[in-house]
Amino acid sequence: MPAHPAGPRHAEAAAAPGPERPQHPQHGHALDRRIWPATASRGADGQLIVGGVDVRDAVAEHGSPLFLLDRDHFDDLARQYRGGYGDAHVYYAGKAFLCGTVARWVRDAGLHLDVASGGELEVALRAGFPARRILFHGNNKSMAEIERALDAGVGRIVLDSFVEIARVAAAAEQRDLIAEVMVRVTLGVEAHTHEFIATAHEDQKFGLSVGSGDALEAVRRVVNLPSLHFAGLHSHIGSQIFDAAGFEVAAHRMIQFAAQVQEQLGVGVAEVNLGGGMGIAYTAHDDPPQVGQLAQQLRAIVAEECRAAGLPRPQLAFEPGRALIGPVGITVYEVGTVKRVELDAGESRTYVSVDGGMSDNIRTALYDAQYTVTLASRVSTADPVLSRVVGKHCESGDIVVRDAWLPADLAPGDLLAVAGTGAYCRAMASNYNYLPKPAVVSVSGGTCDIVLRRETIDDLLRLDPVLGA
Repeated sequence: MPAHPAGPRHAEAAAAPGPERPQHPQHGHALDRRIWPATASRGADGQLIVGGVDVRDAVAEHGSPLFLLDRDHFDDLARQYRGGYGDAHVYYAGKAFLCGTVARWVRDAGLHLDVASGGELEVALRAGFPARRILFHGNNKSMAEIERALDAGVGRIVLDSFVEIARVAAAAEQRDLIAEVMVRVTLGVEAHTHEFIATAHEDQKFGLSVGSGDALEAVRRVVNLPSLHFAGLHSHIGSQIFDAAGFEVAAHRMIQFAAQVQEQLGVGVAEVNLGGGMGIAYTAHDDPPQVGQLAQQLRAIVAEECRAAGLPRPQLAFEPGRALIGPVGITVYEVGTVKRVELDAGESRTYVSVDGGMSDNIRTALYDAQYTVTLASRVSTADPVLSRVVGKHCESGDIVVRDAWLPADLAPGDLLAVAGTGAYCRAMASNYNYLPKPAVVSVSGGTCDIVLRRETIDDLLRLDPVLGA
């Protein structure tokens, strides 16, 4: 996954063919430890067990589809990030998945939290998350959101435009306080991921460009406004990044820009936030680095860039979201229709329809995302057949797992589990076709705790003035 200055190669990456069809499995029921939650195992009947909980029992109690979060795995990852990044501030990116319970997990782990809307901010505050440990993102914050953030005393507001500089300054002045702000900059660097999740090249909605001079002008405006305090610089180069190359280029340009700020404006950059985007393993083809390994590389990169520029090392900050919550989550579905379709050259594909789909996981349709799926309710000795796991929505693109090898005897009532769904699945869920959103439960020590209860049809109809009564 090379990083490079944004340019023609970006289009080449977006047009590149997707991953090859998965190889025929040698051990169809084995659980790849890089992909599945840390406590995942197989029971005597071949059923999937996570956090000591039989997924069959979890579905019987909470229904299907069902999101399961491995609480012990989350706590372990949080410890790894706190230890690996040392004195850096580690913000959990709430957009990956946020609710009251997860906000408290993050708080109790000693991490910081970044939010990207007034709604996410309200979740954090009502969950008792310390406001000073909150960073507020967003490219189009409303005045109401800005005022709520200031009244709550959030630790950082990330400024994304000249308009926001004026908005935050006016709201802070009205309250007779000084707002701690960072300037989000675009550095002309992107990590080679999907086009829609690469966010640091110039042609995009986030941040202020270093190359055009807008970023320097933004810092100049901030330092000249008495109701704002320039806390530092922020950047984000993309998502699902597997190596430090992109961060290395970004850090180089960020420190160069910090030197420019020092030289031309006489202002030091006390804090540098390099964003998130650390990747996870969705399939056997993915090979993300260990938390400590990447942390060591990133800290060394910044230290070397600062030494070369003759600047003191700033306070560092990072924003893992997917990397913290993604691996701990799975989705369990019940199989409905199983249909074999004949293809060209004598090949066939089995379509396995489940009771969810793009309403609980839009990532396959949106990003052509790849996932690992397994039979979760029993053992099977049947030969595996090439299968496509699809949802029940009225869309041909309603695909959960595009290609997978599943037992030929798969039948209605079986349970399938999809790994790596803790991030951006329930968070991006919809009620398309009036499907209620699934429940989310945490599992640990053989018990299930409700994180979000399952929606009901009454929940969906309550907002309709004709039907809600």
